[in-house]
Amino acid sequence: MLLNTDQITNIDDIKINFDTSELWILNIAIGIIMFGVALGISIDDFKRLFKNPKIVFVGVLSQFFLLPAATFLAILIIKPHPSFALGMMMIAACPGGNVSNFFSKMAGGNAALSVSLTAFATLICIFMTPFNLHFWGSLYEPTNAILQTVQLNPYDLFKLVLLILGIPLICGMLIKHYHNKMAKKIEKVLKPLSMLVFVALILIAFSQNLDIFTNHIHLVIFLVIFHNIFAFIIGFYTAKAFGLNKKDTKTISMETGIQNGGLGLLLIFGFFEGLGGMALLAAFWGIWDVFSGMALAAYWGRKKKVISDK
Repeated sequence: MLLNTDQITNIDDIKINFDTSELWILNIAIGIIMFGVALGISIDDFKRLFKNPKIVFVGVLSQFFLLPAATFLAILIIKPHPSFALGMMMIAACPGGNVSNFFSKMAGGNAALSVSLTAFATLICIFMTPFNLHFWGSLYEPTNAILQTVQLNPYDLFKLVLLILGIPLICGMLIKHYHNKMAKKIEKVLKPLSMLVFVALILIAFSQNLDIFTNHIHLVIFLVIFHNIFAFIIGFYTAKAFGLNKKDTKTISMETGIQNGGLGLLLIFGFFEGLGGMALLAAFWGIWDVFSGMALAAYWGRKKKVISDK
């Protein structure tokens, strides 16, 4: 992808208005969404899931091995600005976003698989996220120069696991197990409400950075859309190659295509001092994949309904 050098010379000097407190609020909103999804998940769902560990293996393979490797190859071909390239690597190295659980259920996928994959992926991301970022980033000379003095703190990742995954998942499943009727009532209200709050937070953050997005979004829009569609395709065809059924294939595709952009932004601001190109790409990813995931989930969900009606 050829970009005018003058356009991107100062891209890393821009400052996006996402402070740490706002990012934590965003992740809490994602945690609430996961709590709503967990209200519909029982322990028996996981027992049935782990009787067939192949689908967990496929999900981890697609997300933590194939996506980062394919992202690296795409970067070698496209040759984007170094901080854009590192932003793509950061997104590919992050675990799946919690909103993927909602989209998987909306698409008629396997909700228990989606939650368990998110849980497992977020736990192993303590090791795999820094490993993938440093491994693939160090293989590309322009990004290796940025990584020279950067160290990712696993404890910060652990705190994110606890906040956006562990607590919502455990609380939701406990309520489901001991108060099933109450869980169903809460789920009906919480699911749409939490999604509205999440989208509202995204829009507020977007409005705070409207000038930056207006002036610079053309530099990353095609990279993000290409990378996101690419990720959905990798997940979909990896699942198909291993012979998974339609529900599980949809879920693997969602888990691979919906990456945790909020985590990516936290790491970029925490360890890269909000490096302009990385932050711009990750911020737009966080906005874009909500709409792309919702559109794909609506399409798959509608298609399933049409077929069942027939």
